[in-house]
Amino acid sequence: MDNAINFINAALFAGTPLLFGTLGELISEKAGCLNLGVEGMMWVGAFAGFFAALQTGSAMLSLLAAFGAAALCAAVYAFLTVTLRANQNVTGLTLTTFGVGLSLVLGSAMCQANGGAPNLPGSFRDKIAAFKIPIPGSGDDVVKLAVYPLTIFAIVLCISAAVFYKKTRHGLSVRASGENPAAADAAGVNVSAMKYASIILGGGICGIGGAFMSLVTANGAWMPAGIVNGFGWIAVALVIFVRWKPMLAILGAFVFGAFQSMRYYIPDSVISIPNAFYQMLPFVLTLIVLIVTSMRKSVHAGEPAAIGVNYYREER
Repeated sequence: MDNAINFINAALFAGTPLLFGTLGELISEKAGCLNLGVEGMMWVGAFAGFFAALQTGSAMLSLLAAFGAAALCAAVYAFLTVTLRANQNVTGLTLTTFGVGLSLVLGSAMCQANGGAPNLPGSFRDKIAAFKIPIPGSGDDVVKLAVYPLTIFAIVLCISAAVFYKKTRHGLSVRASGENPAAADAAGVNVSAMKYASIILGGGICGIGGAFMSLVTANGAWMPAGIVNGFGWIAVALVIFVRWKPMLAILGAFVFGAFQSMRYYIPDSVISIPNAFYQMLPFVLTLIVLIVTSMRKSVHAGEPAAIGVNYYREER
């Protein structure tokens, strides 16, 4: 019982930043914009959130800083791809390179100013710590189900996104902008505004995922490298895995979180597998997802028809 609960805790823990990154990219792609800069935006959010926490000690301000910094990067991407109609793939990859590099440079400067890698005080970590939910039938010494407030927030965002896209007029306008922007434009939808709003909001949500990794996953210690650790790329593939559905993103993120945590719960006495295998497992699954979904393309896959294609209003 205790091992099962611990494994669920680990899956929720590892899946939370993936859920933020997946939802953020999903929101962008729903409007027809393929933003491959998720890794970079998560890195920017990780640094901005940690730096704000170090300076202010406020959990709310640190999350707002992470959201704002990543949203600003996404706004640059939106300007280049929506207004200037730059290639979306190249721009997204550039954003990843820029975001990772900028965060590492600023993080190095922060470490030098503090005389080493800084650590957040325990009082701050208590503000964002998980709360324990007792499991019926478990003993007093069994670790309870640990749920982080940000995990609940990510799930609420997914549910809200699902309702928005299915039940609201603006949600329909966003979906139309991703499916057939010319038809949406003819119907009176401001396609550019829909794309800008989706890209910026999605980027900010990715930034919160990065902040979770620097504030929670790293246990309040700034790591000069390896904070996001490729989770942004997994999030991009997860959008395809969950078929562009926010509710499925909840399941997909925590399934991948379970694979990420598996190495801690399979004893060597059962099967001896090198630790490197478990580290590469999520990325192998990502490759499998991409290959299978590419082979099974169908009109029911959920992919927006105009994704990755710049809209030229003059050609409508």
